[in-house]
Amino acid sequence: MAERIDKRPVDEIRPLKFTPGFIEWADGSVLIEAGKTKVIVNATVQDSVPKWLRGQGRGGWVTAEYSMLPAATHDRKVREAVRGKQEGRTVEIQRLVGRSLRSIVDTKALGDRTVWIDCDVIQADGGTRCASVSGAYVALYLALARLVDQDYIKEIPLRDSVAAVSVGIVGGEPMLDLSYVEDCNADVDMNVIMTGSGELVELQATAERVPFSRETLDRLIDLAQAGIEQIAAAQLKVTASR
Repeated sequence: MAERIDKRPVDEIRPLKFTPGFIEWADGSVLIEAGKTKVIVNATVQDSVPKWLRGQGRGGWVTAEYSMLPAATHDRKVREAVRGKQEGRTVEIQRLVGRSLRSIVDTKALGDRTVWIDCDVIQADGGTRCASVSGAYVALYLALARLVDQDYIKEIPLRDSVAAVSVGIVGGEPMLDLSYVEDCNADVDMNVIMTGSGELVELQATAERVPFSRETLDRLIDLAQAGIEQIAAAQLKVTASR
């Protein structure tokens, strides 16, 4: 069995911690720490919807933005605001976060409101998109619970929870929740987004070096599901004690 850098078993997620209320002024906020990866996620509610959604009778909208601070990685990353253009990776991740959350939101029950999710990576060691999704669910829940507390809506308009984790084949062995070094050396790399009830939202799978079989895909999904169950349990501890 391959030995990991942090000595974890291959089927164990990194130490996971949620710190709710991390930013005072946000409607919902959390700092998520997955190993050395740290992401601040804020949710802000606006009493309006995008122009293209007005008058459609479809209710509200949830969207996301993602960014990485210059010192989040070993080499300083130039701010995209300085470059004047978002990187393709940034656009991809923020769309992923938005899609993941919308899959579990009852937009009609949300009403004519937009929830903005801001994911800011302050330290990166692999899995930043997965941490963003998992943290975004908590921030969203807290923001919606606040709307209930303020009597703007009757109940929290969520059908399920959602979380994400990475898996891969490293050194010929399936591994859960890859760190940056493991991700860089993976033969297969996959991000799995799944609801708390076990339904798939999205798979992002790539054969980095060699193709992989359907059997391997199923093994990786099973491994990811076990990890997401752990993440969902940690999310529930935060949301249940809000």
